Amino acid sequence: MRLVVASNNPGKLREFGELLAPLGWETIPQRELGVTECEEPHGTFVENALAKARHASASTGLPALADDSGLCVHSLGGAPGVYSARYAGEPKSDERNNAKLVAELSGRSDRRAHYVCVLVFVRHADDPQPLIAEGEWHGEIVDTPRGQGGFGYDPYVLIPELGLTAAELDAAEKNRRSHRGQALALLVERLKNRRS
Repeated sequence: MRLVVASNNPGKLREFGELLAPLGWETIPQRELGVTECEEPHGTFVENALAKARHASASTGLPALADDSGLCVHSLGGAPGVYSARYAGEPKSDERNNAKLVAELSGRSDRRAHYVCVLVFVRHADDPQPLIAEGEWHGEIVDTPRGQGGFGYDPYVLIPELGLTAAELDAAEKNRRSHRGQALALLVERLKNRRS
């Protein structure tokens, strides 16, 4: 199956490629097909992911896969949430986002946080029954970055049961445990059930 991946984020594209390759899917980043970035005006992950999937499919005529992901911090009322990529404003910057997050948590004892990933798959732009899958990955925020892997907030998200940050995991282990890996496994299962 050929499908367009509605993302320009190099980290996400790499993870999707690694996760989907064993299934024999040919994933094409939207940029390669001339698809412009879609607006993400909504306050929920699912609405933004659906908008991105429909936009990419309408632009290419292909089935589309989109995700909206972010980090939700308990003591910040779920922030940065859907604004995770732009938490510190434009232009997007992992470094500035992480600096703002650490500053916002200064003096707070509750450091619990979780990653959220909502994936949406549409067969075509007007698909009345998009497949939706969600994954969560729980951890806590540390003040000092650790690890060279991953992207985004990964160096600051400690996975307590492992004693490692998301950035200290190798790619295969991260993909197996992560919010994106969980959501994709669920989505693949739903795709299989739809075909049967």
